[in-house]
Amino acid sequence: MSETLLKVENLCKWFEVRKSLFSKPLYLKAVDNVSFELSKGEAVSLVGESGSGKTTLGKTILRLLEPTKGRILFEGKDVTHLKDKELMWYRRETSLVQQDPYGAMPTFMNVYRILEEPLLIHKVGTKEDRREMIFRALEEVRLTPIEDFAFKYPHMLSGGQLQRVAIARALILRPKLVIADEPVSMLDASVRVEILTLLRELQEKRRISFIYITHDLSTTRYFSEWIYIM
Repeated sequence: MSETLLKVENLCKWFEVRKSLFSKPLYLKAVDNVSFELSKGEAVSLVGESGSGKTTLGKTILRLLEPTKGRILFEGKDVTHLKDKELMWYRRETSLVQQDPYGAMPTFMNVYRILEEPLLIHKVGTKEDRREMIFRALEEVRLTPIEDFAFKYPHMLSGGQLQRVAIARALILRPKLVIADEPVSMLDASVRVEILTLLRELQEKRRISFIYITHDLSTTRYFSEWIYIM
């Protein structure tokens, strides 16, 4: 039997849109009573139209947004309300690939510094260790020759190349859970299958648990065993 990595129980994320002294608060229920489980090494797709709450759900699972109600269990540990050092631990075990690779990258950093930043935040390795990890990450996402890409800036890369950098950054800490939020929706059609295939290969190679968020049902066949509809 597969071992459960993530368990979401009746998770809610509501946004208050009206507050008054004379009436009850009014909430936008972006995520309301969502429950599911994800096994270690499993890949699932979360499919929904714009406004269905799928991105909000992903960010809430990663604790980038605070849950309103419900529970998030990671390796059996309740991470719903973690703070400080414990939240830092959870952030190292999980990661996000965002929809817009252009907006996700600091324009003043070159690729090497972009990949080094999470290693520095989590105090990983020596300078030489980090260099080796960065070069290995670039090789894994097939940005070679490595020296040609390591010191380029985001504006010097194509959309597909930039999304490969985003994937390398998301995986450089060796997380157990990755949420990929519409990772190919802003890319040319010719590049989409390449990026999805790369994600799938890395997921299988490292036995990472993946949640692939998309509005395009046709792309899920490249990626996941199960599909959840919102």
